[in-house]
Amino acid sequence: MNSIYHGMDQAALDAGYNNSLAVKNSPAILKDFDLRSAALRAEYGQRLDLRYGPAERNRIDYFAGSKPGPLLVFIHGGYWQMRAKETFSFLAAGPLAHGMHVALIGYTLAPDATLTEIVTEVRAGIAWLRQHAGEFGADVERIVVSGWSAGGHLTAMCVDEPGVIGGVAISGIYDLEPIRLCYLNNKLQLSAAEEKELSPLLLPLSPRPLTLMYGSDELAELQRQSEQFGAARNALPGALVPLAQRNHFTILNELAAPDGAITHEVCAIAGIA
Repeated sequence: MNSIYHGMDQAALDAGYNNSLAVKNSPAILKDFDLRSAALRAEYGQRLDLRYGPAERNRIDYFAGSKPGPLLVFIHGGYWQMRAKETFSFLAAGPLAHGMHVALIGYTLAPDATLTEIVTEVRAGIAWLRQHAGEFGADVERIVVSGWSAGGHLTAMCVDEPGVIGGVAISGIYDLEPIRLCYLNNKLQLSAAEEKELSPLLLPLSPRPLTLMYGSDELAELQRQSEQFGAARNALPGALVPLAQRNHFTILNELAAPDGAITHEVCAIAGIA
């Protein structure tokens, strides 16, 4: 066997990061996400596709709370090369039930943008929200950033942005080495330099609260990513929280539900009882 990474050959490493293959009913789950998101967008559709930058996908969907309050910024996943913010609008339901405002940031996907450019875009989106979301009732000094999968990586990269008080990274990627070595790099085209410069595990660790959450039914490599980063952050504010009987997709129901574990954590960081 030709070991590529941690004793895995190319086929094993590729499978180790293929969440869609691992969760057999993932197409049905994503279709359900789309349907639930369409319903929420129909109810809270006053501020969709707000432009924060020049690229086509530099847009934000903003769902205002019923009163002034803190802001949750959510960053979608898809390994930086798939999916769109529209699929994940349904996640706003949990935080909205507690008076939080919610914004979802879109960004250019690989190969049309490098990961360096994607990180820059998301940071620009957060900066735009800090400048403008006060007009919509948000407390722009109480921003919580959260994201799933690739969005978990982007959350860790952005938790030190001005106005952000903490983050919740869900099923994230914190060490890019296996990403550079597996099939995902066909579109990402990560360089060795980017791997080091954009791996949260290898960067100075933020002192701001950062909770890492992942499902106990996720792929072993995804669990390891959170556990390794959690160990590195052990002495810093935040927590490492495995969620029982949740896979890479069903874990998001814990943010969509008002009483979900992720919703609870987001609210705790925002200072909502």
